[in-house]
Amino acid sequence: MTFNQPQTLKSITDLVGARYVGEADFAVFGTNEIHRVRAGDIVFVNHPKYYDKALNSAATVILIDREVACPQGKALIISDDPFRDFNLINTHFTRIYNFAEQLHDIEVGDDSQIHPSVVIGNDVKIGKNCIIFPNVVLGDRTVIGDNVIIQSGTVLGGDAFYYRKLNGNFDRLISVGNVVIEDNVEIGNNCTIDRGVTDSTVIGEGSVLDNQIQIGHDTIIGKKVLIASQTGIAGCCIIEDEVTIWGQVGMASGVRVEKGTVLLAKCGVNRDLKKGTYFGPIAEEFKQYLRKEVKLKNL
Repeated sequence: MTFNQPQTLKSITDLVGARYVGEADFAVFGTNEIHRVRAGDIVFVNHPKYYDKALNSAATVILIDREVACPQGKALIISDDPFRDFNLINTHFTRIYNFAEQLHDIEVGDDSQIHPSVVIGNDVKIGKNCIIFPNVVLGDRTVIGDNVIIQSGTVLGGDAFYYRKLNGNFDRLISVGNVVIEDNVEIGNNCTIDRGVTDSTVIGEGSVLDNQIQIGHDTIIGKKVLIASQTGIAGCCIIEDEVTIWGQVGMASGVRVEKGTVLLAKCGVNRDLKKGTYFGPIAEEFKQYLRKEVKLKNL
């Protein structure tokens, strides 16, 4: 998430009531999660296991629960609860709407057809020649390109499934990102695509999604990807161009699937995959899987 205008280390620290290590006028441009951070971003970390990853990331401000040695050229914000303060920063700089507020800042391109039952959030942009069927929900800040088809019952821009357990309850990391649907995408019935926590969940140009597909927060689907029904893709995944994913595939968070890969039905993906054809509850190359089955049969 990029701030509308640059902030300073001191202004952010004052906002959350914390203390800082660094120059008071150190420039801060936005927030992001660890997998999407850029120079000028704030990233949060609240467990020693991940300190090094955060401190050595592209982020230049680390919101952290303990004072540690600060890398050169970076700054720290010391907080007793980085998770809470990350939410506070994000919601301070992003408009969070409720249903009682009047809709505004909606752009619709020429010749797009939108059924009257479609629910459209705030700051939504819809391109040209789109067809959006009944009972679709377009959450706040959703961006839709040209020539996009969205079938009935699909929800774009729901909250990310991102929680911590606090005092026996689940505490949500508030989602202030969005969903971006590029040109010439087709999305089937009853799909759910969650918005990014601080960045965008992206469906690349020319991709086609079947019915009843779930795509998690901050996942990037490449161009001309084909996804069959009942597939579930967790957050922060990268699916490169021209991947084919057949029905009921399940994918763990943070994995990367190389361009041109084919995932056969009910494949379970728990790690990065190089280009190939995969099958099985723990994805393995299809030919290897068949050879194993033949050996088992012949025992």
